Amino acid sequence: MKITNKYLVEAIVFFSYVLFAMAWVGGTASMQSIMLSLDIHSLASASFISGAVTLAKIFGTFIAAWIAIKLGIKYAFFLSSLLITIGLITPYAPNYELLLLSRFLMGLGGAFMVVYFNPIVLQFFKAEERATINGINAVAFNIGTAIILWQMQSINQLTGGWQNSLLLFSIFSFVIALLWLLVKFEQPSTSTSQHNEASENYSYSQGLKDRFNWIYGLAYSGILAFYICLFTFYPKAGIVQSKWVIGFGIIGTIFGIIYSKKVPARLPVIRWSGLVVIVSTAIFSFSELYWLQTLAAITLGFFIFLPVTALVSIPHELPKMTAARITIIFSMFYSISYIISTLILWVFGTLVDIHQGDYTWSFILITALSSTLFIGSYFLPETARKTHAQQERS
Repeated sequence: MKITNKYLVEAIVFFSYVLFAMAWVGGTASMQSIMLSLDIHSLASASFISGAVTLAKIFGTFIAAWIAIKLGIKYAFFLSSLLITIGLITPYAPNYELLLLSRFLMGLGGAFMVVYFNPIVLQFFKAEERATINGINAVAFNIGTAIILWQMQSINQLTGGWQNSLLLFSIFSFVIALLWLLVKFEQPSTSTSQHNEASENYSYSQGLKDRFNWIYGLAYSGILAFYICLFTFYPKAGIVQSKWVIGFGIIGTIFGIIYSKKVPARLPVIRWSGLVVIVSTAIFSFSELYWLQTLAAITLGFFIFLPVTALVSIPHELPKMTAARITIIFSMFYSISYIISTLILWVFGTLVDIHQGDYTWSFILITALSSTLFIGSYFLPETARKTHAQQERS
């Protein structure tokens, strides 16, 4: 039996990443219970439980393309699924070191997987379908996170406890990983051999020299940095409306999919969404009015994720795009973004410490960095195809 239906393939990919999000965020949400079970009392040690996944994402996204070249996309994706399954060790780890290792390997799997979305979409879907599929994949992590934020207690009651819940997520991940082995990957046809020759020749060294790859990663880095700081530091600053960002992020992604299907131009929605994000970040960070912070959180969630479909679609629509090139593009995209975000996370916390618990300068920093999407929109290429009338005018 072979799975050839592209929508079933997409369902496997989508739910694989939803379950990764549930395992990652579920582990973070269960941090107090994990600390008690391992007799951990240091908050710094506890922070590494989540930090191990972030560290894995930096390392994993960087080497993901190399793994894909060695194993091929099918088995590289299978490896990523198996690594996510290792999260089953988390609830039963006998010591702190094994716990960190399990979280790191699970994060490594998630890092590989998010890079492999794109060559899979490129292979199974036509050009006119890719924006929709990219948008659906972009919301997978938010859906997994939302399930945990709003339903973790109910899931724990259903399974009998947090340990059983995390184990169940890993079991589901393993089942989906086995289903993935049934997916049939077509070998490149001879008619596209010339096209694929360029694919084989696009290396990491070429990727590092490609100006687009750096602009693309840098444009997203400020948004990702804010998103990570939002859940790491904002609650400690007394700003507790983070869940609204997640919820309206899902709604924003859905609208982004619809918009991208109707409007082929990519840069306008990225640009004006980026502008709204800057203003909303400033209001969210500095306003002392609860209702205004909540409104800003809702706006942020919507407009951070509204342009994601357009942003992720740009590489797919570049001329002569190949599986190897798109794998390297997204490998660099995520590794650049996560390296910068992790650095900003450290700077943010350091500024709070230097100013003895005052978040003002940290909020100024993160508001300034939230502008990267807006600024990047002036350097990214517009990939929308011109209409016949536009071509005649030009």
